[in-house]
Amino acid sequence: MANRTRIPNESDMDPSRRGVIAAAGLFSAALAVPVFAADAYAAEANPVLPGKQTVRIGAGQVESVRKMTDRIADILDEFGGAHARPMAAAFLVNTVVPWLRAEATDAVRRDMWAAASDLVYLTGWMAMYERDHGTAQTYYLKALKLANRAEDHVTYCRTLRGMSLQASNLGYGPPALTLAASAAEAAPKAGPRLKAFLTGQQAHATAMVGDHRRARNLLAATESALMQADNRRESIGGYDQSAYAFHVAHVLYEGRDLPGSISALHQALKVQPANERQGSVHFHGVLAQRQLEYGHLDAACDSWTRFLEDYEHVSSARGDEHFDTMRLRLKPHKSARAVRQLAPRINEVARLKA
Repeated sequence: MANRTRIPNESDMDPSRRGVIAAAGLFSAALAVPVFAADAYAAEANPVLPGKQTVRIGAGQVESVRKMTDRIADILDEFGGAHARPMAAAFLVNTVVPWLRAEATDAVRRDMWAAASDLVYLTGWMAMYERDHGTAQTYYLKALKLANRAEDHVTYCRTLRGMSLQASNLGYGPPALTLAASAAEAAPKAGPRLKAFLTGQQAHATAMVGDHRRARNLLAATESALMQADNRRESIGGYDQSAYAFHVAHVLYEGRDLPGSISALHQALKVQPANERQGSVHFHGVLAQRQLEYGHLDAACDSWTRFLEDYEHVSSARGDEHFDTMRLRLKPHKSARAVRQLAPRINEVARLKA
């Protein structure tokens, strides 16, 4: 079978009809898209060559990729991207790439493309979270190509949504909205959880460009879709009440409702799964900054205390960024009692991280 598979519904699958990638200045059309080994971690890992090369793959190899993706996602949640991403990169280079080149039936090859696109998307998401944005872009674009070959609408849309999240994290509202809207349009048969996953990001991006009424309508649609979703946990593209509340917090913050945003962040943390340490680090870091912005220094210090509890065990560039922001923001308040009480713990964690 040829490596290029014609997509029956190209108008849905191809975002270029709206100039999606071209419209986002940060996603350069000239960006090289290497085979997976571009990740710096993979290059430094001195990959171990397998003892016997697989020349033909079947359903078992596809299932191995899916299970490994799930395991890496669990490690990401609990210990952070700095631990999980090298594992993903090494597995891609040493195992998945040879399997993509191996012989297979047409059906198995499509399934392998789909499974690989999920893992590449996750690796790109981790690179984005680790603030390695150029590498994240290469992974995202590769994930789009693999999903396109596999005729996998779900991963295709999730990847567009990931690109939107990256744009919004960098402060680019219009590209974030274009990408989020394209992701939603490209998923005409999305199930309720995927719909919530897509429209939640769309709501945030819409608020970033100042369309607050539409952002609230999209939040309502997100909540409605989430209520219809089953309770199955999805390691890739999972969306739950905690993620929804976090999007509510973003939308309210863009609308200058600071107390409402703080309240939504409290709700996001209240319903957040206990094993999601990396998410807890980020949520507490954001909450503390907004509490300080609102003038509640004691509450901010309490949130930063909780942030430090998880940050000590998580290796994450975004966590490091929150830690540096905390120290910077607290400097003007160093004589306050809450800050003096927190200072020894900050210094202890700084020593551990050093």
